[in-house]
Amino acid sequence: MFDILIVGAGPAGASAALFAAKAGKKVVVVDNDKSMTKRAWVENHYGLMEITGPELIETGKKQAAKFGAEIAEGTVDNIEKAEGSFTITAGEKSYSAKHVILAAGVSTDLAEKAGLKTKAGTEPRIKTVLDVDADGKTNVDGIWAAGTVAGVSVHTIITAGDGAKVAINVISELNGERYVDHDIMK
Repeated sequence: MFDILIVGAGPAGASAALFAAKAGKKVVVVDNDKSMTKRAWVENHYGLMEITGPELIETGKKQAAKFGAEIAEGTVDNIEKAEGSFTITAGEKSYSAKHVILAAGVSTDLAEKAGLKTKAGTEPRIKTVLDVDADGKTNVDGIWAAGTVAGVSVHTIITAGDGAKVAINVISELNGERYVDHDIMK
């Protein structure tokens, strides 16, 4: 069983996976390789002069994998709540996790199927987003959301930061105390 399953490996999902795996959590990211970031050219991301969207996504996945996150290809088609966990199916594969973070970009179909509340989006061309609180919690205990699907700006730096924030909140809940990821120069 995984501690955290993340749907989507774009900036929000990969950032959440990076923080969670680095915190020692057992993490799997299921990604369908359809991120809108795959079409992006990025020059407004702090710390990077410029990068293509596909390079940004691959770098994010590699960073998360460096700390032990498992990256799986597939389209999640169902989330079922079980006692104290969730069972997630992606085609022929299934995964069990204590917590789920949805970082599925503009796709709310899976979330609506799982009974998550939605609301109108505020970003241009983003019609519907998940209704989450300030921590990223949805109306279903144990399912969280980060990035554009959670109503934050579509800019990669903002969705990446939101993924990190939500992961910190999930890690804190799992640990029973506030988690801080702070490295010191060697």
